[in-house]
Amino acid sequence: MKQFYCFSTKMLPSPLPYFLILAVLLVQVSSFDFNFPNFQGDDGNQLILSSNSSIALGAIQVTPDVNGASMQNRAGRALYKKRFSLWEGNGVIASFNTTFVLNILSQTSPGGEGLAFIITGDSSVPDNSEGKWLGIVNSDTNGSPEARVVAVEFDTRKSDDRDLDGNHVGLNINRINSISQVSLSNYGFNISRGLDLLVHLQYDGENLTVRVNDTLVLSEHVDLSISLPNKVFVGFSASTSNETQLNCVKLWSFSGTDIDGDENFFWVWIVISAVVLTMLTVVLVIYLYRRRDHMEDDMEGAQGNIEDEINRSSFGPKKFRLKELKQATANFSRKNKLGKGGFGTVYKGSWMNKDIAIKKVSKKSNQGKQEFIAEVTTIGNLNHKNLVKLIGWCYERSELLLVYEYMPNGSLDKFIFCNHKASAEECSTLNWEQRLTIIRGVAQALEYLHNGCQKRVLHRDIKASNIMLDSEYVAKLGDFGLARTVEGKEKTHHSTIEIAGTPGYMAPETFLINRATVETDVYSFGVLTLEVVCGRKPGNQSEQNNYNNSIVNWLWEFYKNGKITAAVDSRMDANFVENEAEHVLILGLACCHPNPHYRP
Repeated sequence: MKQFYCFSTKMLPSPLPYFLILAVLLVQVSSFDFNFPNFQGDDGNQLILSSNSSIALGAIQVTPDVNGASMQNRAGRALYKKRFSLWEGNGVIASFNTTFVLNILSQTSPGGEGLAFIITGDSSVPDNSEGKWLGIVNSDTNGSPEARVVAVEFDTRKSDDRDLDGNHVGLNINRINSISQVSLSNYGFNISRGLDLLVHLQYDGENLTVRVNDTLVLSEHVDLSISLPNKVFVGFSASTSNETQLNCVKLWSFSGTDIDGDENFFWVWIVISAVVLTMLTVVLVIYLYRRRDHMEDDMEGAQGNIEDEINRSSFGPKKFRLKELKQATANFSRKNKLGKGGFGTVYKGSWMNKDIAIKKVSKKSNQGKQEFIAEVTTIGNLNHKNLVKLIGWCYERSELLLVYEYMPNGSLDKFIFCNHKASAEECSTLNWEQRLTIIRGVAQALEYLHNGCQKRVLHRDIKASNIMLDSEYVAKLGDFGLARTVEGKEKTHHSTIEIAGTPGYMAPETFLINRATVETDVYSFGVLTLEVVCGRKPGNQSEQNNYNNSIVNWLWEFYKNGKITAAVDSRMDANFVENEAEHVLILGLACCHPNPHYRP
């Protein structure tokens, strides 16, 4: 658990006394978080492991593994040692996110019984809670408020007539019978097959949601404070019966707001916040009034700030004048328009008898200046055959412009995601060699960014529309507006407040750890690899109800059925090297492994 204090000393255009600013911005922040990317022996010091639970083979074995001990009729628990403050008497309920990877393998047919994520007031395993009780409750405590336990069960055996089947997820409160349950067979998952299941569980103080491999499978409105004490343990319980299974947890992260129980401080914070809001409203009115009278001065200051940021880099691309770029594009004529997106509009131009592409950043772009500076200072220092070359930049009259080498064949997405309404000429198909060369080129660009340049660069937005093709269909990675430089090769991540990237290409752990890493870039590259070979869009993670919406899940089904090359883009009319396609698709799946530490 972390506690820290945040001070703001930034000068505001206001007569507000500095001592008052410091007083109102002194805010206590408390968080409860931990991360086990895998499990080693020393990690047991941070856990409460019951007599039947242990750490072995890089995972928590919640019930005994096959080490010679009997596996029948066992119940176990593995809980994080520190307790989490779930709620306080002032009515405030904490929120939390947790992600874990389960691997459950039946040792008999059928297997039994199941594993659950639990939130509980008691760390001990209830007596006689093996078998159908899943280590959650027993026959005496089942349905009793004294049980003080909430569980999300992954049940692998139909032990009760009220169970849907032997492959379901359920929400249980103080009892083994679920208040809500759903069969995972509807989504193509089999809990006890021995495959990794990535589970993301979120609670916002009112609603609890469960996602399995990025697919929303359960959502329930529930007030946890009614059934649980204010201080709780979080972790896992599991059981076997005469039928047995291996109940493993291979990865576990947890992040929550920890409520520290000072009710008086809470109300003081509410009062102070109201005062601050009033004062800042006054400050904002004064600021905007002054801003109107000094707009030109502010514009020149902003321009200076951007130039200062760019000039700090060891290499500065050419600074263009606005009139030069207007002349190069016939005043940004519509006939020179190459494309448009959320970032702005791209125009073709001519400069020094050479074709160029000019990106005119939209004034509506959410992070216009920040992305502009990132692009210039990042890609401006890089030089690789598979990176789009940045020629120069311009910031004048509030216009942000970037000048690149011209890519005659445009972006990759128009070749692999062809609109069915397009003509044959507009929808030319890449052959197998071209696709393989494109994948190899992007891999070389990524290797250079991560390991080949002076400072490690995390791209954070690898996708088909950011891959440009030159006249020979050589792939060049572009759009470094979200890229971040990491100081030192030994550092592997960039911490961030905002979640950056494009849904469908984003690694599942991104939503929990708020970090860009080498592994999150590798995940995006894996998705790109699959879509280049399959000619299929990656899917949108916000569309939770369709398991096969994700290209990773969709292709995994082909792999499980031993027919992975059947997923290859049919527009190639089977003109591809089958063993090469198989290897590339398996590589793509490996890059999308739910455990980031297993990605190549």
